[in-house]
Order: sequence, then C-alpha cells, then structure tokens
Amino acid sequence: MKKSKSYTELMTLPDYVDRYEYLKLGGSVGELTFNGHRHYNQKFYSSDPQWLETKKRVILRDDGCDMGHIDYPIYGRIIIHHINPITIEQLINRDPIIFDLDNLICVSHNTHNAIHYGDSSLLHLPPVERVAFDTCPWR
Repeated sequence: MKKSKSYTELMTLPDYVDRYEYLKLGGSVGELTFNGHRHYNQKFYSSDPQWLETKKRVILRDDGCDMGHIDYPIYGRIIIHHINPITIEQLINRDPIIFDLDNLICVSHNTHNAIHYGDSSLLHLPPVERVAFDTCPWR
C-alpha cells in the first residue's frame, strides 16, 4: 500500500524544489479528473460552506505562500491542493480527508499544474546567480 503524504512531513523539507518533488503526481495533460464528473468538485469548491472555511484556514496557515514556502508568496489566485488526491466518492460522501488540514496546501496555478503533470519548468524559480567564467566552454 502506498504511503500517504502529509503537510506535516512536507514542511520538514526546507527547499522549494524538494517540496515540489514530494508533491508531484506525474499525470498527463488532458487526463480525466474525477472521471468526467468535474461538475461535482467545481460546485463543491465554489459553494460548500465547510470547504470555504477550510480554504480560509489553509491560506492563513500558509500565509498565502506557494507550497507553504515563505520565500514564494502567491500574487495571483491561490489554489488549495489536496496533497493526497481525493475521489468523487470521497467528495460525495464528505469524507473528512477532504477537510483535513494535514492533506491541504496552498499552491499557485503554475505549481498546481506542475504537481499534476510533472512539469518542473512551470515552477517560479529564482534566477540562477551568475559567477565569473560560468559559461566558459573549456572548464
């Protein structure tokens, strides 16, 4: 059985890229989410009072930072990502894991896509610090 991931464990990783590696799922673009029943999760995420309160708590806890990393504030829309993906059955049955703060993290839109599709080029990484002779071809 696959080990569940957790916010508590994630927060022990100080590096942003390590957090991404921990969270990435490696799906593919165009892969069906919720087996074509996205209307269930879209309605839930936009109107369920318990979810909206949980979402506020996660944003406050993570200070609106990408993957909870203080050096990566999110300036646009904040997405609340389930660390361990949920199923349509869990959503319909209101499984407590949906609201479990140890299974939720703030991410940006690009980071969310990077996590789901395994594309690290989508991450907002700081520029590489240049040093003398770093482009010298014979070294």
